[in-house]
Amino acid sequence: MLDRSLEAVVELAKSGLNVRLVVVFRAHKLDTVSYLARYAEFFQMVFVYQDDSFESGLDGAIRSALPMTQGPVALVLPDIVMTGADSTGSLLAAFRRIGTTGWSVVATEERDPGTLQQVGALAVVEENGVMTVSSAVEKPSDPSGFNAFWGMVTATEEEAHRLPDVVSKGADNPLAGATALMVEGIVNYNTAVG
Repeated sequence: MLDRSLEAVVELAKSGLNVRLVVVFRAHKLDTVSYLARYAEFFQMVFVYQDDSFESGLDGAIRSALPMTQGPVALVLPDIVMTGADSTGSLLAAFRRIGTTGWSVVATEERDPGTLQQVGALAVVEENGVMTVSSAVEKPSDPSGFNAFWGMVTATEEEAHRLPDVVSKGADNPLAGATALMVEGIVNYNTAVG
């Protein structure tokens, strides 16, 4: 699963970009840290122990990682895998579409209300052939009006400080206005949706 979730990151490095993978871990994830050694030829890796003062959830993990980032940043979760013919190059394509808002997402269409309540739900609209996020909510209690969910998020260096708000329930989500790159499917192994 970890190899599959990193396929797009490896492709990003193969494109010639200098990629730094910041891995946030806790003591029970030391086997994962060892496993990642196989990727040393593709990108620089930095390991950060999750600081509990930033909270114990995903938003706290992101806050722990942010001081180690520079340049454009991607949020790639180890239990989320893009599927379909266009999935491997999706992260590189998302970086190329950050645009004026400073944000881009790799997303997939989803209409099931139960699924949308478990993920980062998006309302994606198309205008002149460009897909854009009109609103975004992390695990909405009312999923009506949402038609997609994100699998990876990219942000400019100037916007990266707001990445924790992408995954914080009830936060002012910064993804409104982001360009959406749609892929065939996304499998979330943590919630078994996709």
